[in-house]
Amino acid sequence: MRAALFAYALAVNRLSVFRRKFRLRNTFYPRILLPFACFLAWSSASWSASPQQNAPEPAPKVSRVEPPNWWVGLTPEVMLLLSGHDLEATRVSCNLPTLRVSRTQATAGGNYLFVWLKIGADTRPGTAVCRITAPKGTTSFELPLAARLPTLGKFQGLSQDDVIYLIMPDRFANGDPTNDDPAEAPGSHDRAKPRAYHGGDLRGIQNHLPYLKELGVTTLWLTPIVKNGAAQNYHGYGAVDLYTVDPHLGSLKDYQDLVAAAHKAGMKIFFDAVPNHVGPRHPWVLNPPLPDWFHGTLQHHLDSYSPLKDTFYGKPGGQTIANDPFEALIDPHATAAMKQNLTEGWLFGVLPDMNTENRAVEEYLLQNSIWWAEVSGLDGYRADTFPYVGRKFWAYWHAGLRRIYPNLTTIGEVFHADPSVTSFFVGGVRRYDGIDSGLSTVFDFPMFFTVRDVLLRNAPAGRIADVLRHDSLYPRPDFLVPFFANHDVARFASAEGSSATKLKLAFGLTLTLRGIPEIYYGDEIGMPGGGDPDNRRDFPGGWLGDSNDAFTKSGRMRDQQEIFSYAQELLRIRREHSALRGGQLWHLSSDETAYVFLRESEEERVAMAFNNADRARELRIPLNGTPIQKAADVTVLLGAAKAELAGSELRVSMPPQSLAIFLMN
Repeated sequence: MRAALFAYALAVNRLSVFRRKFRLRNTFYPRILLPFACFLAWSSASWSASPQQNAPEPAPKVSRVEPPNWWVGLTPEVMLLLSGHDLEATRVSCNLPTLRVSRTQATAGGNYLFVWLKIGADTRPGTAVCRITAPKGTTSFELPLAARLPTLGKFQGLSQDDVIYLIMPDRFANGDPTNDDPAEAPGSHDRAKPRAYHGGDLRGIQNHLPYLKELGVTTLWLTPIVKNGAAQNYHGYGAVDLYTVDPHLGSLKDYQDLVAAAHKAGMKIFFDAVPNHVGPRHPWVLNPPLPDWFHGTLQHHLDSYSPLKDTFYGKPGGQTIANDPFEALIDPHATAAMKQNLTEGWLFGVLPDMNTENRAVEEYLLQNSIWWAEVSGLDGYRADTFPYVGRKFWAYWHAGLRRIYPNLTTIGEVFHADPSVTSFFVGGVRRYDGIDSGLSTVFDFPMFFTVRDVLLRNAPAGRIADVLRHDSLYPRPDFLVPFFANHDVARFASAEGSSATKLKLAFGLTLTLRGIPEIYYGDEIGMPGGGDPDNRRDFPGGWLGDSNDAFTKSGRMRDQQEIFSYAQELLRIRREHSALRGGQLWHLSSDETAYVFLRESEEERVAMAFNNADRARELRIPLNGTPIQKAADVTVLLGAAKAELAGSELRVSMPPQSLAIFLMN
């Protein structure tokens, strides 16, 4: 106290000298005196006390362990990433004799410690307590080791019977209003703001599983559920913690409950994995575990664009690019410099790009995916921004997952209109680089672009057959995922040239072509929406007080019910006819405005006739040399078209802008 009073008096004296020297007016003197004097008093007191009150030497501390737990018998070793301070370990040992620390690596001045822990085959479930000895003292951390739960009914993967339904959890249904505005994210919830959190959550999805079952979908793909860092990151792609459920969406138990409830209802859950990047607010960005944890740094990094102009491959210049330019990635003649921005650049110049060539990063991301699978029992992964990640990583990641979960399905996002590009990234074959990516399948972006061009811009209907012509490029074309909308493009119902009739045709084509179709939430009721974020509106009825509850038939408006009934009927027909799920696809006829095709299984043959013209058409389809040349009868399963067999012809009378389904007996 005496030191502080002395310092205050000294400060007053110094300020008086300062005032006279610079001829400050008296009105300035009181305003600056008190804060300046208090600062000097505090500083002087601190200085005077320092010789007598030395601060204690900081002791090592572990503030976080990743992964937070593991399972006995899952893997022979686990790499732990410890966060804290002063973790320059000279020795790490654990209390269980069946655990052995094979090596350690302290990084970032002791803020991180990597620990490779071997788990003996005879290790029993329990909590391992591991002691760290460091130059500044000792500390410890715990790692719970659990027994694996039964795997029956989990990790199922996709089959041709499935139909995927894409949900953005924040925009689907609010099942728990108490998590709308979490303590760690105050002010982030506001339904009036398109880019704020709106309150949808995991419990809301679980509450509406009966609706999804009634519609006829079988598999739910949720956009990322991990913790994000900004008030605008409702979409989930700006992760700040890869081991925690975002508090806006609920808890880990909520996710586990959702997966269990979906499995009980005969449905599957897909997790959206994003190994390409994290969010700009992730703690790693300012303090990475390793100097090369990312490609580049916050201050110096590449942008994720292709350095090649369209004219490089002979395309017209000056046109709007509708898809990502991945051509160089599949070109065996392209130099490394032509590809580097795409695989090492920060997405949009903002999202920090993980250095998946670093072995520790590689192991961290694989373990994270194993952890989410094991902790929840999920059935597959949607792999975000697939081409932006090096192919060696994907081969390593898939091999690690499949050793434990052989049936797990992975679907890659390759946002490109050319099948020669999208097919390159699918696994099952080694490409020119000698690498098999291991990827199960991709979303059928070429068909997405084509269906939209045909329906909205009157492109020739024969372009559908042209996309299908490239199916020979894929090891399993029957596993492709056709779709006509997702969370990254404008809603089909709001696109220029759209109508309720066109939307029905989009459903009709997507649900009858080969592959495992995907539907974007809300399209089954014709939800409108322009570009991001307008294409991510709240599902009507998901919030208490919504005037329109589209989750119930009585709550749906007439136009919503019309689309819903049509999509539901298509899904029912697909479910009841094996040919529409896994049958071989055959072209029967194709021209400017019509496309007729057949799906054939061992049990049956089903024909589809699509007329995109704004007038009725009479189609004459020769049957000689086709699988239905001996058909004796035609039964209409869907649509107002009329069909008859006349000798060796199938004659179809098609209303304008219509699709019909026929069972060929």
